Amino acid sequence: MADNELEDSTSYRVVKNHEEQYSIWPEDRKLPLGWDDAGKSGTKAECLKYIEEVWTDMRPLSLRRKMERQSESAAIPPPPREIGAIDSRDDLVTYLSRGDHPVRATAASVEQFLDRIRAGYVNLRFTDTRGGTELGIRLDSQASDTTQADFTQRTGTVHLAGDLTLNDRPVRLTAELALETLEGLGRLQVRA
Repeated sequence: MADNELEDSTSYRVVKNHEEQYSIWPEDRKLPLGWDDAGKSGTKAECLKYIEEVWTDMRPLSLRRKMERQSESAAIPPPPREIGAIDSRDDLVTYLSRGDHPVRATAASVEQFLDRIRAGYVNLRFTDTRGGTELGIRLDSQASDTTQADFTQRTGTVHLAGDLTLNDRPVRLTAELALETLEGLGRLQVRA
């Protein structure tokens, strides 16, 4: 029989490090750096049984604390987003239906814008969404109004209204644009 198979008669003590990890150490030897006495000593079997009873979570203390912080931060609602920020948590139709938003006609000039109005189809870009959202609308001639605009002088405002489908939902887009800048405010209204 080899010496290591003989019964161990050494007295041990349970030690614990700063990460609350346990081990055993011969009682007659100086504690290794970074380890403290955990208050239990005895035979190897007694010490190992004690460790099995008290060391129920094998994760190091630093990992447990990190996971607790992550769990706590997941329970806290995210901070309010910047006005106009769109992400996967917000539906674009819902966002653009909440109040007025900056819009710009995509036409290169007032003349081109007028040509598109006459054709009954314009493109408008919502500029406060991430990357901008460009929508094409077929104008409702009964609901649109160009009487407040002077296209030759490039002054006044144009009221546009039309229907489209966005994200599989029928919506009405209305917008007021100044001819000087081809910019203004627009909004969506979900239709039944």
